[in-house]
Amino acid sequence: MELEATQQLEAVQQQQIQTLLGNVVKLTCQNEELRKIMESQNTERQRIVENHNEEESNSQANRRDRTSRGDSSRMENELRNMRKEMDELRRKADIEPCCLGWSKIMALDTISCLLKSMGEMPLFVLFKGTRNVFRNDELGREILQIALPTALALTADPIASLIDTAFIGHIGPVELAAVGVSIAVFNQVSKIAIFPLVSVTTSFVAEEDATKSLSIEADDSGVLETGYAVNQEMELEDLIPKVESTCKSSLIPSSYRKTNDRRQIPSASAALVIGSVLGIIQALFLIFAAKPILNYMGVESNSPMLKPAQQYLTLRSLGAPAVLLSLAMQGVFRGFKDTKTPLFAILVGDVANIILDPIFIFILRMGVSGAAIAHVISQYLISLMLLWRLIKEVDLLPPSINDLQIGRFLKNGSMLLVRVIAVTFCVTLAASLAARQGSTSMAAFQVCLQIWLATSLLADGLAVAGQAILASAFAKKDYTKAAATASRVLQVGLVLGLVLSIVLVVVLQFAPRLFTADVNVLQLIGVGIPFVAVTQPINALAFIFDGINYGASDFAYSAYSMVLVSLMSILCLFILSSSHGFIGLWIALSIYMSLRALAGFWRIGTGMGPWRFLRD
Repeated sequence: MELEATQQLEAVQQQQIQTLLGNVVKLTCQNEELRKIMESQNTERQRIVENHNEEESNSQANRRDRTSRGDSSRMENELRNMRKEMDELRRKADIEPCCLGWSKIMALDTISCLLKSMGEMPLFVLFKGTRNVFRNDELGREILQIALPTALALTADPIASLIDTAFIGHIGPVELAAVGVSIAVFNQVSKIAIFPLVSVTTSFVAEEDATKSLSIEADDSGVLETGYAVNQEMELEDLIPKVESTCKSSLIPSSYRKTNDRRQIPSASAALVIGSVLGIIQALFLIFAAKPILNYMGVESNSPMLKPAQQYLTLRSLGAPAVLLSLAMQGVFRGFKDTKTPLFAILVGDVANIILDPIFIFILRMGVSGAAIAHVISQYLISLMLLWRLIKEVDLLPPSINDLQIGRFLKNGSMLLVRVIAVTFCVTLAASLAARQGSTSMAAFQVCLQIWLATSLLADGLAVAGQAILASAFAKKDYTKAAATASRVLQVGLVLGLVLSIVLVVVLQFAPRLFTADVNVLQLIGVGIPFVAVTQPINALAFIFDGINYGASDFAYSAYSMVLVSLMSILCLFILSSSHGFIGLWIALSIYMSLRALAGFWRIGTGMGPWRFLRD
């Protein structure tokens, strides 16, 4: 019996040893898993400790049942060795993952936190969402719906003017030169008033329209809640049908009562008033001062160009009120984020101008005067179409004269006027310095400058889109959308600039011969082409930053920064043109555009002014 008991005990002991060895193997595997999966370390460690405690209690119970001292000593030695192995495994599991693994995790965590804090800096907001540059989401569609019609509308006018010039060129070289001078005078005078008027109108109308829509939504939600409560009370009290119908009709939100209610936007009315007044002033100024201005432009009294130039400028000036009024209304529609209506009106007007030109010039034999009359008719046609559409959407009679906020318009408009003068002075000075270098330099500079400015039309479309969306977002205090919009339009603009650079590098290898056959002029154009192409991304960013600043109503910064940029650029123009000639002019203009882009980047990147929310 003793032998059988001993054999059974040995079998039990062998089974326990195998179990313990199995546990050791299992713990070893678990240790390897702990090295790979740090997140489950605490749970595994706890399970190891529990298994060890259970084995300790089992071993103590077994020791009490042993009948042999030698067997007991052997089991204790084995268990002691097993315990040492498990302690070693626990020590490795504690030291290596915790000390080495956790130190790596802490280092990675520190780097992650640093990158996250850097990403939250205002400077890096411009680089957020780069994967979504061309994403067809709601913001992308909104930008495209505003930018594309704007770019097409801005492109339509130069094309129509080119066709207009082609008709006039068939009259004679004297008439063509005379009209060229008159158009330059008219555009220069108009530009002073047009740019501030359109930019300020777009921002103010977008802000006011967004504010009105918010108040209407709040009123409607309140009315709907009140209507629900009153209707419940009416059902409980069983009011008579007449009273019930009256109550229900009075509680219907205003947006549901009439589908053709016109918006009350005092800023739109103010823009039309200011545009009309400025147009009349410009017309009177150009009509009565046409001859002195032309003399100042180099058209002498005995020049054969004086008579046709004066005729064209005087008649063209009659359309100044229509031009400024239509541009003010374009600003209103841009504020509504509707750029399709102005595009349609402009296309109709330009087509009318192209049709009327040959009729008045050749059939009616009115010459230069006929060209001017055709252009004036087309401008009034555009104004009437826009006014008809605007009257259907907006109540142009404000509740009171104080609602027009003329002072606010004039204050911000005067700031942008200073900015326009600073911009115009830089470009005009560059042209003047090119003219001093000779006719060859001037001809090459003019070709490069026209290409340089023509490519900005696409960026202007993005600038208008950014301005309209940002003005609405700031009015609604939707700072998330404001930051996303600024990032998106800048990123799209940068890509657009890079594409334009590549296109110009390829196209301008052959295009200069379309402008001139003079070898010397072509040689200088070849010198200017690299600057025209390489600066396209910088130009696009600079123009879009302008739209962003206007959308944030940051007109003061736009004016002051441009004055500072102009002063620095003027100094560069004088120094570089005298030391490097023609190429120095384009180096200076490249610096000028880079400083413009840097000024916009600095404003947002530092989280100053209206972008202070980026630092919160």
